[in-house]
Amino acid sequence: MVWIGYILFWLSVGVIFYTYAVFPWLISVWAGKKKPSARYFQLHDNLPQVSILIAAYNEEAVIEQKIRSVFNTSYPLKKLEVLVGSDCSTDATHAILEKLSNEFKGLRFFPFEKRRGKGNVMNDLFTHSRGDILVLTDANVMLDENTLFELIKYFKQEDVGLVDTRMINTHMHPSGISYQEKAYISREVSIKQHESVLWGTMMGPFGGCFAIRRVLYAPVPRNFLVDDFYINMKVLEKGYQCINNLDALVFEDVSNNLTDEFRRKIRIATGNFQNLRAFSHMLWHPRPGLSFSFISHKVLRWLGPFFLILAFATHAWLAFLSPFYFSLFLLHCALIVVPLPDILLKRLGLHLKLLRFVTHFYSMNLAMLIGFFKSLKNIESNVWKPTQRNQA
Repeated sequence: MVWIGYILFWLSVGVIFYTYAVFPWLISVWAGKKKPSARYFQLHDNLPQVSILIAAYNEEAVIEQKIRSVFNTSYPLKKLEVLVGSDCSTDATHAILEKLSNEFKGLRFFPFEKRRGKGNVMNDLFTHSRGDILVLTDANVMLDENTLFELIKYFKQEDVGLVDTRMINTHMHPSGISYQEKAYISREVSIKQHESVLWGTMMGPFGGCFAIRRVLYAPVPRNFLVDDFYINMKVLEKGYQCINNLDALVFEDVSNNLTDEFRRKIRIATGNFQNLRAFSHMLWHPRPGLSFSFISHKVLRWLGPFFLILAFATHAWLAFLSPFYFSLFLLHCALIVVPLPDILLKRLGLHLKLLRFVTHFYSMNLAMLIGFFKSLKNIESNVWKPTQRNQA
């Protein structure tokens, strides 16, 4: 029976190591220096009509800067419309948008009176939009003058259905987890870029800003918590490519508060398991790279908490059977309790990046575990609370 413990332990460790290290390395080697297709629009071409959809809730701190960043663009303004839906905001968001509507003719404002969540607001804005290409973006994500053109240019390829942006993090601070979040996000961007150039199977866009063909937009189910991944998978399901464009830059204040980020990750994890059930049929898909990316990049990572628990449980058993595994188990225990000294040192004003990375890893997996159990309940609403901006 001991051999079962050895197999389960090393299998669990191997799966975790594979999804976080081996898979990213493997596809980076396969991708090499491969680049996206050379077929794309030029700025002087007859570019498609674009509708920018923004769901906003109490965004008085950023909404004016956001709107101005959209209209300060190299993309032809006559080809552009901006639709903002306020999800029953209670601050000055409405007043600011009404003022901006008088300044920008291409801005249309929809003050919804019932709080329903981002996905439902986006579904309504979609019905009012007229563009051939939709850009779905958050109020706190800022664009530069070339972002829109870079997002749109690859739609010249008929098989491209969705294009993602590259997020640049702002307001970094060592007191929290902003550096760890930046490292995690940068790693994700790299993985998605490699999936893009290899198979066009990017696993989920950066939800803060991405573009999709109008004809491929799938209304998000009323109770789904992660709308961007749902929309992305629907595009892949229909046989189109989802790709990342590293030149489509956007800027966002990265999260720094561990408590706020933990709460947000629980919500995302809950939505991930909703999506896993919705797209379970794509775990075995004949399209090259699709199932491989879905399982390796997402599913195994979502199941990571269970592999961590299994690894710890089997390791505890093996520790009583072998001096080697006992010594290794002590190191395992030390790693798990790292968040405790990290929290204590933080209260003393000391911030050790290595310890914070361990804390970040375990907090992410704890959030995924909680999210799994929350996903088993009847979720009736996708109403969200935006993360606090400009965290210190």
